[in-house]
Amino acid sequence: MRVRNRLFWVAAAIGLALDQLTKYWVVRSFQLTDPPDSLPLWPGVFHFTYVTNTGAAFSLFADNGDWLRWLSLLVSLGLIVLGWRVTLANRWEQAGYGLILSGALGNGIDRMVAGEVVDFLDFRLIGFPIFNVADVCINLGIACLLIAALKHPNGNGTAKQRPRR
Repeated sequence: MRVRNRLFWVAAAIGLALDQLTKYWVVRSFQLTDPPDSLPLWPGVFHFTYVTNTGAAFSLFADNGDWLRWLSLLVSLGLIVLGWRVTLANRWEQAGYGLILSGALGNGIDRMVAGEVVDFLDFRLIGFPIFNVADVCINLGIACLLIAALKHPNGNGTAKQRPRR
């Protein structure tokens, strides 16, 4: 039996496993404290810092983000149906949608189980909000889809050919 969109499923499985394993490690290794428990890997530049987030990216909707768990579920289900029913045009699309699925599932699992998302990647040098592997997967997935769109602008997996003169 041939699996449709093999790279989609591989990217989703690897991304989800990495996300859940790293979050498990953080929850087991750090204390949820105020100020947050932090391990400097490169002091002043990059730390592992254990925080939780009840909202979306940049803590948007943190006060009333309960609907985000259902949004994560809907996005995940939609992407699963896409991977199952549609033959994606190329590897970039397969990897992109698979990575986005892994991120939606990873953060969705956190929201469903605990009502909040575990974040721990802390780039202090640039003052960026603390994030997690699921967030990285979503952004890498978007980058893959942008590459797919630029490489294959007509959307069918093959670049348009210019007529020869």
